[in-house]
Amino acid sequence: MIRRHIIFHGRVQGVGFRWRAVSIATQLGLTGWVKNLYDGSVEMEVQGMGLHICRMINELQNDRFIRIEEMENTEIPVEGNEKKFSVQY
Repeated sequence: MIRRHIIFHGRVQGVGFRWRAVSIATQLGLTGWVKNLYDGSVEMEVQGMGLHICRMINELQNDRFIRIEEMENTEIPVEGNEKKFSVQY
């Protein structure tokens, strides 16, 4: 079990990124959150099996509307009481 803080840059707002992330995370049993940032990037904290997190990122990268140009990816401490993956505003 790991938790990652990721900031995505590229064409990541206005393309369904957050809702696609929620859908993928739910299917893979991941928890965390995702939100748009004012600079046009998207911030995410995602927690679960490392292989599932990699699969989530791959599925986002392969979406025809999303274009991830850069990711800032850091491992952070796991949160024990989280139950789901959601969109934050």
